[in-house]
Amino acid sequence: MEYDIKEFDEIRPYEAGEMQQAFNDLLNDRQFSAIMKGFVPWLPKGLRNGLLKLAFTGVKTPLDFQMRFMKPVVKWIIRKHSDGATFEDELIPDDKSLRYTFLSNHRDIVLDSAFLDVLLVEAGYPTTVEIGIGDNLLIYPWIKRLVRMNKAFTVRRGLTAHEMMRSSQLMSRYIHYAVNEKHENIWIAQREGRAKDSSDHTQDAVLKMLAMGGPVKELNIVPLTISYEFDPCDYLKAQEFQQKRDNPAFKKSRQDDLDNMKTGIFGYKGRVHYRCGTPINQWLDELEGLPRNEYFALLSKRIDTEIHHGYRLYPCNYIALDMLEGQQTYTAHYTQQDAARFEKYLQGQLDKIKIPNKDEAFLRERMLTMYANPVRNYLATQ
Repeated sequence: MEYDIKEFDEIRPYEAGEMQQAFNDLLNDRQFSAIMKGFVPWLPKGLRNGLLKLAFTGVKTPLDFQMRFMKPVVKWIIRKHSDGATFEDELIPDDKSLRYTFLSNHRDIVLDSAFLDVLLVEAGYPTTVEIGIGDNLLIYPWIKRLVRMNKAFTVRRGLTAHEMMRSSQLMSRYIHYAVNEKHENIWIAQREGRAKDSSDHTQDAVLKMLAMGGPVKELNIVPLTISYEFDPCDYLKAQEFQQKRDNPAFKKSRQDDLDNMKTGIFGYKGRVHYRCGTPINQWLDELEGLPRNEYFALLSKRIDTEIHHGYRLYPCNYIALDMLEGQQTYTAHYTQQDAARFEKYLQGQLDKIKIPNKDEAFLRERMLTMYANPVRNYLATQ
């Protein structure tokens, strides 16, 4: 397929020749400078910028930028705010020259792809992933510059039906171009937004979007399962459930989005595990010839099965299911110490919720459901 790369200018990451100018613009941004000052308030701006420029020496591409600046930060987050991140890719062919579209469940706005970048590099893959980021999160120019330097392309939100169709076609063409011409990996969530109840299901619309730009098969889609032992945003999700229950018109503010991002990055996650499922090209031909809607419905279902089967389940998942059902069905998967630890964790998270007419019983049920649903989905694949 022929591509005019100029058509992607409004959404694509920066190219190699644009990185220096983008970096200079970042240093000259007042808001970015204020944030950097917050990290090292004793360092004068000139010296601070000089050190950043020195660190930027030799950075030619977004991948260089990730390895120089982002990888150390992400590894620090893993050390400081989790009990480690592990990676299983045994089902992927050993040929590291292949590129993939990793289609995964969605646990964290920022870290899902950032952790994957580090895990891929440490597993010997030659490059990281390009990711789609909703423009609703790009609320300041410095954020947009930074994510474009970090191999992100823009997903436009809040569009009319006509605009959405054009945007989806453009994004799909870009993803096909990135995989097949730029030889980049892609990470994309299986649905728009996180599943707040942690019951992960692929939206047919995501797969239909991917198919707009060319055959699904050329994207080398790999179902990817992300498992967190503890979700630092669990109490914020539970809070939003009550806010929407009490006021169906409730919508999160931009500040709410930023608070979710900050909590997701710096909150405690426990153990984190990534598992690659079977690449769909190994069975995709079985669906050929089906009517379009049936094809995508079955494709979603098969991908869901791969993702659900790939969950790494932790004691808290089984404890939550037993607590919800008032039974002791899964006690073989946890100890009394595990149960006491989870109860303490749960109460600590509930105590963070400060809203009018706080309904603790409802909030507790919502949080327990978040931890129980991965077990339910996993058992359904057996």
